[in-house]
Amino acid sequence: MKKLKLIAAVVLVLGVAGGLWFWWQYQDLHPSTQDAYLRAHIVQISAQVPGQVSEIDVHENQKVEKGQLLFRLDPAQYRNSYDAVKAQEKMAEEAVQSSAAAITAAGQAVESAKSALNTATQQLARSKALFAKGNISQSVLEQQQSAVAKAKADLDSARSNLTQARSGAQSKRDNLAAVQAQVASAKLNLDHTAIKAPASGWIANLDLRVGSTVATYAPLFALVESRHWWVQANFKETDLGRIRPGQPVTIHVDMLPGVTLKGHVESVGYGSGSTFSLLPSENASGNWVKVTQRFPVRIALDKTDAVLRTGASVSATVDTVAGHGVSRQ
Repeated sequence: MKKLKLIAAVVLVLGVAGGLWFWWQYQDLHPSTQDAYLRAHIVQISAQVPGQVSEIDVHENQKVEKGQLLFRLDPAQYRNSYDAVKAQEKMAEEAVQSSAAAITAAGQAVESAKSALNTATQQLARSKALFAKGNISQSVLEQQQSAVAKAKADLDSARSNLTQARSGAQSKRDNLAAVQAQVASAKLNLDHTAIKAPASGWIANLDLRVGSTVATYAPLFALVESRHWWVQANFKETDLGRIRPGQPVTIHVDMLPGVTLKGHVESVGYGSGSTFSLLPSENASGNWVKVTQRFPVRIALDKTDAVLRTGASVSATVDTVAGHGVSRQ
């Protein structure tokens, strides 16, 4: 009887030892952590122009789509500015059209002056021939010479007027371009009075009220994006040697009991959590105690229909046997 009890005790001890060994092997091949949290991109919503809130079209925790109107600022001031510069643009366009007509008229005057000079020059040539034969007097020849000199002066003046017209037209075109830039800026400011969702997601921390005055780029509330989710898991540094990008991960979310999510290791951080803290740990005294550090591992979630909330606590287990880049060290 005692022998049977001894055998049973030995079998029990061996069974416990074997179970512990297999458990240790499993833990070694499947490092896990409960120091992990769901994460999503959070966009701080702000206005790009200052103004007074005249309309709010969303409420707390509402699902919105990209491009959906969130709230609106009173557009009266910006609409008046836009209308004013549009009026200036119309005047500038008319000035450019007028300068184009002036250039055309100045060009025609140059051509007319050239024709008059050509006619006077030909007449002077005939008068010189007649004067050489004694058919006309010296005074007539001098009149023709004066006529040529006047035609040249008129041509120089016409060319100067054409140059001035072209210079004035360029100045008016430059002014039109400047006014058009002001119109574009005023139109942009007017458009910015309607604040729209930059991405699809959920509204959070909404405390905005109609009548509130907002400043430029001052955070007003948040938008939790719905497009991309991941897990920020902090593993012990002793586990990192077995973790590689691409390895499958099993994820359990505390707020979703019974639900198992799947994912894969996306990247492994190159700095421990304490490295990037506001006050990194430092001990220059002799009372130093070695503490196992934790490093962030980013885990991409596979597509799921589960309702996720950023910041939720999760537990993550990495399968180092399967997946891309598995390596034992």
